[in-house]
Amino acid sequence: MRKKLVTLAAAGIALAMTACGSASTAPNAQPSDGQSEAAGTLTIWVDETRISAFEAVGAAFEASSGVSLEIVQKPTEDIKTDYETQAPSGAGPDLIVGAHDWIGSLHANGLVSPVQLGDAEKGFSEASRRAFTVDGVLFGVPYAEENIALVRNNALATETPATFDELVAQGKELTPEFPVLIQSGEKGDPYHLYPVQTSFGAPVFVTDDNGDYIPELGMKGQAGEEFASYIQKLTGEGVLNSSVTGDQAKQAFLDGKSAYIMTGPWWASEFIQAGMDISVVAVPPAGSEPSAPFVGVQGVYLNSKSPNAVLANQFLQYLASEEAQTTLYQLGGRMPALTTAAAVVDDPILKGFGEAAANGQPMPTIPAMGKVWEYWGNAELNITNGADPVPTWQNMIAELESAIAAG
Repeated sequence: MRKKLVTLAAAGIALAMTACGSASTAPNAQPSDGQSEAAGTLTIWVDETRISAFEAVGAAFEASSGVSLEIVQKPTEDIKTDYETQAPSGAGPDLIVGAHDWIGSLHANGLVSPVQLGDAEKGFSEASRRAFTVDGVLFGVPYAEENIALVRNNALATETPATFDELVAQGKELTPEFPVLIQSGEKGDPYHLYPVQTSFGAPVFVTDDNGDYIPELGMKGQAGEEFASYIQKLTGEGVLNSSVTGDQAKQAFLDGKSAYIMTGPWWASEFIQAGMDISVVAVPPAGSEPSAPFVGVQGVYLNSKSPNAVLANQFLQYLASEEAQTTLYQLGGRMPALTTAAAVVDDPILKGFGEAAANGQPMPTIPAMGKVWEYWGNAELNITNGADPVPTWQNMIAELESAIAAG
């Protein structure tokens, strides 16, 4: 699905093309004569949960700069894979919207360029800056912080049990078809299941004394295997089903077919707009430890092969503004990465997500993380579809360790 915004004119770009080729024009510059003149086009890849918010930001930027923005919607799971395939030959988009943990492989393969924000960089939260920084250099503009939590339909349940087993039991009494909604799909979904996995003491990677991830798997051994067996149990309880995609899980929750859905803040606005009374709480643990969701930072990367770097940086400068970050928060339902925009947020739903992240773990940015998702997702999918959990998990660990060792 492609959505293209109307092309306008830009005095800012005209200035950037004169006077020694300077590209320092502010995004809010207006044409002095009020006339339109073609200024160039940028292509941005955005997933289905963010396209409306980026259309609004793109329209505001386009009206002030004259840069034509082609916003292309792609499935979340395809953006990074397709980008890594196309970008080396210069065939990819100018910009992509994605998670901060992509930075490890994208930077290692030379597929993203540093972002020049000047003093504006200081306006972001420390966590979001660190998320997009490699060796002291910023490689993306952060715009939101997010994590998985448990969203409750208060029309069906008003109290949430303390453990995941009790949650499932309650859910089966309330809505037997979907005791708890957790999306999976044809590639599995380790991200959404991670709060459950960490409650077994099976983090994806080991951390060193400084709390930094190292390329050593933390989910191997007994803890990981216990979680693998729990996947089988959840499948038998009717909680996990590989045919339930994200959109299907969302619609089932909207239709009142479950009291609970494990998801992030990206659909909260749709639930509220539908008239639902919802609460957001931490995911109850299935194991002996607290659940710990991934805490991710979303941002925009600049293609190192982009022929439109000047225009792209102009858009990124606008993206770092309070105006843009506030628009993305209002339409996307995610906590802004810019501190001035975040300071005025007074939303109980976002606060609930924040509290659910109290024990959260930052998404790893080490290059090895790029190798994990496919093997990890396939293993969980196979178990959901009936494979013997422990041997399947052990085989996944062996394949991953070989892949990581190969570099």
